Amino acid sequence: MTKAQIDAITSLWPRYGLDYLPELLDFDVLFGRSAQRILEIGFGNGDALLALAASRPDQDFIGIEVHRPGAGSLMRRAAEQAINNLRVSTHDAIEVFRDQVPDASLHGIHLFFPDPWHKKRHHKRRIVQTAFMEMVAMKLADRGYLHMATDWEPYAEWMIEVMSATVHFSGGITPRPDTRPHTRFEQRGLRLGHTVTDMVFTRIPRK
Repeated sequence: MTKAQIDAITSLWPRYGLDYLPELLDFDVLFGRSAQRILEIGFGNGDALLALAASRPDQDFIGIEVHRPGAGSLMRRAAEQAINNLRVSTHDAIEVFRDQVPDASLHGIHLFFPDPWHKKRHHKRRIVQTAFMEMVAMKLADRGYLHMATDWEPYAEWMIEVMSATVHFSGGITPRPDTRPHTRFEQRGLRLGHTVTDMVFTRIPRK
């Protein structure tokens, strides 16, 4: 971590940070208002998350990223832009979803360019698994959405296969929505000749 990232986490955590506790969050209390909530899993250095939070002041954004330098960089830039509709967790995403996110509380979930874990023996480490997608379905409000993107074609095929195993969603591959900002990681993949696949799934209303 750079000194600036360390300083950002130390000084800005009270403003932007979400401590992990095994109890449900009250988003209205956390943000001081009622609004649609968008959560991004694995935001990297935060380019997409910061751009969306800045462009949509009427929505609230939560980012989860275990890589603390990325969290420090995001918080520093958010403070510089006086962005207040953003909170950051550096805890494991599965535990945050399981223990802290209330059911049906999210309008959208973003999963942009997660680690594909290329080797077959590592596929069990991929975050896109049937059990986790069932949890995602629980946390999304009716007609909420899950937007995933990857530049690794075998992972895109994996995502489609996993999503086809749940009855809670409709949707599939789509052209890149204008609402998804480009990221430096994506640009790197494109320079390497990778194909970027976007997928958007909508939570089918509960009966």
